[in-house]
Amino acid sequence: MELLNVQNLTKEYGSGSTLVKALDNVSFSVQHGEFLAIIGPSGSGKSTLLHALGGVDRPTSGKVYMDGQDVYDQSEENLAIFRRRYVGLVYQFYNLIPVLNVVENITLPVLMDGRKVNEERLEELLDILKLKDRRDYLPNQLSGGQQQRVSIGRALMSAPSVVLADEPTGNLDSKNSQEIVNLLKYSNIRYKQTLIVITHDESIALQADRVIAIEDGRIVKDERIKNPAY
Repeated sequence: MELLNVQNLTKEYGSGSTLVKALDNVSFSVQHGEFLAIIGPSGSGKSTLLHALGGVDRPTSGKVYMDGQDVYDQSEENLAIFRRRYVGLVYQFYNLIPVLNVVENITLPVLMDGRKVNEERLEELLDILKLKDRRDYLPNQLSGGQQQRVSIGRALMSAPSVVLADEPTGNLDSKNSQEIVNLLKYSNIRYKQTLIVITHDESIALQADRVIAIEDGRIVKDERIKNPAY
């Protein structure tokens, strides 16, 4: 069953002689529960694409549909609600609030949305992320790997339809990198969440169900690695 449908997506910056096409007529679809890796050199348009998929950055033209809904055919206010409820974002730089502890950082998007925290889900996430004994710690009291686990918990707390991870292991050593990938893969299987990961790491990409390669804002390869159990 299709979750995302991207049609002729284009994103331009500048104009005239300074015009840059970060995305150039990109089209593809993603199924519910699929684990998709997006690869490509720096400046190829990977992060721009991820932000367009997540409702973070409006495209110049083209469409993004999630569950049949036109993502950008809504007001900025409704777009912000859409991001909080349906999209989980994980970045290379953890983007944690320094004055909030682990639990407060994880639950912040839910509270900002005016909703009650699902305590059962919170405790399950703390257990999966191995953060139960760090629940009251501030970000500066955590290792890089632990901070990234908190950011994953924050992304998963709202039970989003899709988790978008932009170079989530970029600041971590190989051991912590694989632990983070394992956590993302676990959420993909445990919660049936669609997972889209941008990575430079070929070993991570090869763990996905499918790999899309981008160069100069265009898809140059779309290859299925394995058949997922949706």
